[in-house]
Amino acid sequence: MKTIGRVVAAGACMAGAWNAAIHASAQDRKKLDPIEIGSRLELFVDRHLIDKLDGLELRLHEPRPMPPAASPVTGSYMTVIQDGDRYRAYYRGDDPGYTGRRDFSGHPGEITCYAESRDGHEWTFPRLGLFEINGSRDNNVILAGMPPLSHNFSPFLDTRPGVDPKQRFKALAGHPGFDRKVAADGLHALVSADGIRWNRLGDEPVISYDASWSHAFDSQNVSFWSEAEQRYVCYFRTWAPFRGRPADPSEQSREAGHGGALRTISRTTSPDFKNWSKPVAMNPNLPGEHLYTSQTHPYFRAPHVYIALPSRYVAGRVGAEKKHAMLGSTDILFMSSRAGSTSFDRPFTEAFIRPGLDPERWQSRANYVALNVVPTSPEEMSLYHSRSGIRYVLRTDGFVSVRAAAAEGELLTAPLVFEGRRLALNYSTSAAGLVRVEIQNADGTPVPGFHLSDCDEIVGDEIERVVQWKGHPDLAELAGRPVRLRFAMREADLFSFQFRGDP
Repeated sequence: MKTIGRVVAAGACMAGAWNAAIHASAQDRKKLDPIEIGSRLELFVDRHLIDKLDGLELRLHEPRPMPPAASPVTGSYMTVIQDGDRYRAYYRGDDPGYTGRRDFSGHPGEITCYAESRDGHEWTFPRLGLFEINGSRDNNVILAGMPPLSHNFSPFLDTRPGVDPKQRFKALAGHPGFDRKVAADGLHALVSADGIRWNRLGDEPVISYDASWSHAFDSQNVSFWSEAEQRYVCYFRTWAPFRGRPADPSEQSREAGHGGALRTISRTTSPDFKNWSKPVAMNPNLPGEHLYTSQTHPYFRAPHVYIALPSRYVAGRVGAEKKHAMLGSTDILFMSSRAGSTSFDRPFTEAFIRPGLDPERWQSRANYVALNVVPTSPEEMSLYHSRSGIRYVLRTDGFVSVRAAAAEGELLTAPLVFEGRRLALNYSTSAAGLVRVEIQNADGTPVPGFHLSDCDEIVGDEIERVVQWKGHPDLAELAGRPVRLRFAMREADLFSFQFRGDP
């Protein structure tokens, strides 16, 4: 799969001083204690495991749009869930029979719709018969007449062991409503056994309005069960003090957007989906930057790594020429976080998905992606643009790679402790490229038998390739003790690695 990449060179500055401090602390920890990775798949979306890069760079890979589907899903604040061999899509629609005011968010005509797919590309819209909409029950509506909960209904498949089958699906929803009076009390919980028929989990909000912190529930508030943290996690939009100045000082009030504040992201956790901790501000914004829906979720192959695809909002700018104080162009960013962290990593601060050639994508707030990146084949994962219906694809694990050019370079990891007896790589080389791996003791001396010169050259393009040293892949003797990995690469991309048991 061909992708267009963007890079961060070794030693490049991070998003801001706060990220630099975080990573400095991470480097200090690496010097003290080895990082326990067990048998987890590890990605290079951050520098958590990287000690040194010499002649290599981190590269952000651009998602590739697929040909339009014959039956795409389009709608606001979309969620796509893989449930076995089925993909479920949830999105906001409007009741055409509603005759009241539509010029405010959270109005009574908003509804929640549902679609299904077997391949993640073509969609069907089942006739569920649950609600009468515009005089007919021949529709795919799963929520209606519940303003403003349909405005930002955000569900997930609850993977918690022992979860009540009647609550296999959960969701958060809530919006300040017109005049900030309707449902201004906070976020409400909903549950479902089948993902189609939903009930509120009590009458009171589970995440309540609190004047002591500045929240804004009106966009998509995402939640999930964290296998790594053994608790529920929610990421939602809040306000932060405005930092920095826009390029045109006359537009500062428009850039601030809300009383001199920036749209940002906070996090809260819960052991039971009812009682939530005090929110913590994640503060991922660059100076003067607004971030809408974070779309933070566990990566399906490495649930201790959370992927975030927020919409960046540029207030006062619509297309190349139009300007309006309440309008703004958007694009999609890439960030990540690790389980339990109260910050995001942003080694790349430019757009992950640009608005592109379609003029509609340059309209106000026109670029949001659905919650969740989902696998659509063993080699491919997909994400969905909710307004255009376009499906974007990346190679499996292919958000970021360690990239080697024609000159050979090296990556040295921090000391690691692993479980298993095989080392598998997700990699790609050119015909002239290669990857080799050396295993070192924590002090940097090569382990006998696992020297770089012992490693069989790795050439090709595979999602999973077991590394061998003179024909032998077995690493059982090294499991449980601190080691470092030294990768030597030429004309190659390394996307991820994992220590595993026997095939």
